[in-house]
Amino acid sequence: MKKPNKIAVLMGGPGEEREVSLKSGKAIAKALRDNGYDVSDIVLDTELVNLIDKLLSVDMVFLGLHGSIGENGTIQGFLDALGVKYTGSGPLSSAICMDKNISKVIAEKNNILTPKWKIYNKIIDNDKFNYPVIVKPNGQGSTVGLRIVHKKEELIPALNYAFNYDSSVLVEEYIKGRELTVMVLDGKAYPVCEIIPSHELYDFECKYTAGMSNYICPAKLGSDLTKYIQKASEDLFNLLKCQNYSRTDFLMDDQNRFWFLEMNTLPGMTDTSLAPMSALAAEISFNELIDKIVMVAWKR
Repeated sequence: MKKPNKIAVLMGGPGEEREVSLKSGKAIAKALRDNGYDVSDIVLDTELVNLIDKLLSVDMVFLGLHGSIGENGTIQGFLDALGVKYTGSGPLSSAICMDKNISKVIAEKNNILTPKWKIYNKIIDNDKFNYPVIVKPNGQGSTVGLRIVHKKEELIPALNYAFNYDSSVLVEEYIKGRELTVMVLDGKAYPVCEIIPSHELYDFECKYTAGMSNYICPAKLGSDLTKYIQKASEDLFNLLKCQNYSRTDFLMDDQNRFWFLEMNTLPGMTDTSLAPMSALAAEISFNELIDKIVMVAWKR
């Protein structure tokens, strides 16, 4: 099969995940160059319309963006309008997966466990919850704006904090359990990774600071549990209309039940990222993973 020649790596952008995106983008660009592609680095620091000439000059765009504009379908719709191929999921899937409320509704309606939740568009003061609860923005990634609330007095400050990042916020049931994540590439689930954070939750600091979390990949689950969570990840990949690759986050409680948290349509590609870790557990190097993502996107 013919390969693309010129690939642009789009990275940066606005928001809390800019620096992480730049790290992902640089790692992706290096791997692409190592693989023999003609690569151009594009840092998103301007209006999309100002990038049209650069985007039309390449065969494909490798999206190294994270969160907000990068994963909510905006970039994907823009590239579709230009007729430019790109990595990751399309506009509809990106929008669905970035909206935690919608993706949880779809999971629940398809008998996939997800923690109970309520969504709010303004500060609340009369609702009663069984604490602890998780408070997080509805449309952000990378645990941006997330807090655990142990008592009523902590709720309003946590909501205020989350509303700094989004106009809608989830208050979600707290599930105590093991943090697990599964990469799916071209519809196939890869080895499960377990995250052991140094904080109570796998927050932004634990996710992106070296040494703040330990990882076990493949996770020690046993064959049956591994197959079950991999099948659930593949089912969610299809239900949420994902394409190319994704990473699904779960919690496993003490009764060995898996609880779906969220779907990441553009997983991180930094030196602490979980998708490359999963690939490596399947004896696929980072450079090989990047090439596989390119070829899956190219053939669709």
